[in-house]
Amino acid sequence: MLTEVRPDVVELHARLKTFIRDVVVPGERVYFEQHAAAADRWTIPPVMEGLKAQARAAGLWNLWLPQSEYGAGLTNREYAPLCETMGRTHIGPEVFNCNAPDTGNMEVLVRYGTPAQKKRWLEPLLAGEIRSAFAMTEPDVASSDATNIAASIARDGDSYLINGRKWWTSGAMDPRCKILIFMGKTDPSAAKHQQQSMILVPMETPGVRVVRPLNVFGYDDAPHGHADVVFENVRVPAESLLLGEGRGFEIAQGRLGPGRIHHCMRSIGAAERALELMCARVSSRVAFGKLLAEQGVIGEWIADSRMEID
Repeated sequence: MLTEVRPDVVELHARLKTFIRDVVVPGERVYFEQHAAAADRWTIPPVMEGLKAQARAAGLWNLWLPQSEYGAGLTNREYAPLCETMGRTHIGPEVFNCNAPDTGNMEVLVRYGTPAQKKRWLEPLLAGEIRSAFAMTEPDVASSDATNIAASIARDGDSYLINGRKWWTSGAMDPRCKILIFMGKTDPSAAKHQQQSMILVPMETPGVRVVRPLNVFGYDDAPHGHADVVFENVRVPAESLLLGEGRGFEIAQGRLGPGRIHHCMRSIGAAERALELMCARVSSRVAFGKLLAEQGVIGEWIADSRMEID
């Protein structure tokens, strides 16, 4: 896959694979042990900051951002295999500051943020000092169609008043989450794709209430998580609006497009590692007098998995 890209990207990928093998994978056990020992599930294992510092020192930082002075300048095509490699470990994307939803939120700020918005929120996100959340999905409407969004963003003098309920708000449970991007309607009477806007909302703003973490197939994804969040008369300055009123759907398309590629590649990386672990296991485990690899159905399962990943 890397034979068609620039030699410097091939070298970067090689360094990334070595770093994950030698530093991140050994750090997994420490991360999960520290998280299990914490009194509060929503506590960040201390080892994470050390891993991030090592990755940054190694020049493996903010690799995801294309065509920008802030990132590595890779195209999505060049970044995809690197993203796959990071997906081989659960903690990998965060180690390199390449984790959702921060990547998408940072890209929004890079593309559409004002200089003041970039200074206050983009810079600490790029440095890995804070985390962010993305509030789009709502419980009462089918939010995969963003034109259904019903939460309101109403102009009130030199500020906006925000009301609504969001769920699956990725990152809102993280104790380091300081800012979220909120999508709502500023003009329900406008054309279908020009009713929505996006606005920056600091987590500490009065009226922002995290109701509960949400489980996905029994997992709460602590310490990062996804939250049910209520916004009740949340007031933010008018300069918190992104790009302008009615531009929210446009921003959403620009944000979610690259993010979908990132998610797909990370999933492939996780699947590849799972297959490797399975092959190693069946080559060492004996049952009913022979290796699991010698059981016919096991070989069939492995072959099926190889084809499904391909």
